[in-house]
Amino acid sequence: MALSRTEREQFLAEPHVAAFAVSAGADGERAPLTVPIWYQYAPGGDLWIMTGRDSRKAELLGSAGRFTLMVDRLKPTIRYVSVEGPVISTAPARREQLVEIASRYLPAEKVDGYVDFAWKDHGAQLVFHMRPQRWVSSDLGKV
Repeated sequence: MALSRTEREQFLAEPHVAAFAVSAGADGERAPLTVPIWYQYAPGGDLWIMTGRDSRKAELLGSAGRFTLMVDRLKPTIRYVSVEGPVISTAPARREQLVEIASRYLPAEKVDGYVDFAWKDHGAQLVFHMRPQRWVSSDLGKV
């Protein structure tokens, strides 16, 4: 059963690790790049991801101009939400954004150490904002 708008937005707002997918070429010869990624989203808004400025993700996002995220769970019911849309802005990452996204996924006592490490070790990062346009969702109920 498809989720309502409220249900799908609330589910996407939960801290799932997403499957990120972006086209790897217009020629159709290459499969999309699909990797796990952290993201930030609040119901009704745009979502954002952070990735290395010189990463393959950043290069492909620059070419494709859009991407897809898919999140799922198995319990208490099998549920998923997939959202696709255009990149509406790209900007250099700020340390505050790294703190925000790390706080979403890590225990509070691990955030500062991770942020210090990532800010120094991961190199320049970019933040890509996406405006959700196409949604696919379902809750398959208790199996």
